[in-house]
Amino acid sequence: MKKIAFINQRYGLEVNGGSEYYTRLMAEHLRGTYEIEILTTKAVDHVTWANYYKCDEEEINGIKVRRFPVTEERNMERFGPLNARMMATRRHKEEDELAWIHAQGPVCPDLIRYIRDHQDEYDVFVFVTYLYYTTCVGILEVPQKAVLIPTAHDEPCIYFDYYKKVFNAPKAIIFLTEEERAFVQKKFRNQQIRNDVMAVSIDVPADVSAERFLEARKVKNYITYVGRIEEAKGCAVLFQYFLEYKKRNPNDLKLVLMGKAAMGIPQHEDIISLGFVSEQEKFDGIQGAKALILPSSFESLSISVLEAMTLGVPVIVNGKCEVLKGHCVRSNAGFYYNTYFEFEGELNYLLSHRPEAEKMGKNGMEYIERDYTWEKIIPRFERIIDSVQAEENHGQ
Repeated sequence: MKKIAFINQRYGLEVNGGSEYYTRLMAEHLRGTYEIEILTTKAVDHVTWANYYKCDEEEINGIKVRRFPVTEERNMERFGPLNARMMATRRHKEEDELAWIHAQGPVCPDLIRYIRDHQDEYDVFVFVTYLYYTTCVGILEVPQKAVLIPTAHDEPCIYFDYYKKVFNAPKAIIFLTEEERAFVQKKFRNQQIRNDVMAVSIDVPADVSAERFLEARKVKNYITYVGRIEEAKGCAVLFQYFLEYKKRNPNDLKLVLMGKAAMGIPQHEDIISLGFVSEQEKFDGIQGAKALILPSSFESLSISVLEAMTLGVPVIVNGKCEVLKGHCVRSNAGFYYNTYFEFEGELNYLLSHRPEAEKMGKNGMEYIERDYTWEKIIPRFERIIDSVQAEENHGQ
């Protein structure tokens, strides 16, 4: 049985981030096909990278997890001005880009050393998310055995010259959407690298119950946002739009937030923040919603959108994000907006046209069945792994 290592900056049941959750889903569903290990840090908080986990090794849902300490927490007093300066222009000296990558973190030299010293024990290393130190440094140690799942989107830092090395290093790349592939290949001219487009399937609990959520939370007419509550995800604009909506539309609609808050949340009777919730309650809450809202401008997939579509719930997303817009266009299961008035009009349409909203929900379920099932994803992943190992064996 081939031995595969997934490398991600964070990993654990306490971590609800996008690429981290994606990594856990993939690892757990490939467990019977490969011997899977996770190589990660001891951090949970992606802002400070403070060490949280005590043990060096543990098992989570049948997967062996090796954890390595972060040697430097992120210093925001140093990183903030550096980040602002680097984001202001696309041309930099390499030493400045390396300083930014180091300052952003998570700096974890023992993880890099482990990859270097134990590379012969693994058949393939799968690096998830292009952005962080763990991938930027780690992938250059084992390019001949590397698969990159970049979760990339159009953002200022992807234009750093250093990332040309990262995106041209691996033997194969797995993209989550066609929009991501088109952007990356146009930006890095790396079409020669073997690649495929595949995401994840959504595992829904057997007994999802909107009624249970409504009873527990005493809320009936609501839209929901699921994920980290932070400005980078567009939440500040979401709050601005929702508060404006309530001024102009005096109804009983509420905004229910499910996720860890990394910013202030307006104090308003119609904004309900539940914090981090269980998987069961998350799915219950999504199913009971009139729509799932995702205001982020930067997404490479969006598992929460796929979760809503799996449950037959329409979505309203930021039209500035080509990936999210693409989900809506291909599925006909959601709306995308670019202005407040589009947001207001789309929301009111879903609230007042329930038969059409239900049809959109069914469209979403068909979209998921067509493109996002493990039966279709795993064989394609296997072909990528086999191609990397075959090329590695040929080169020996």
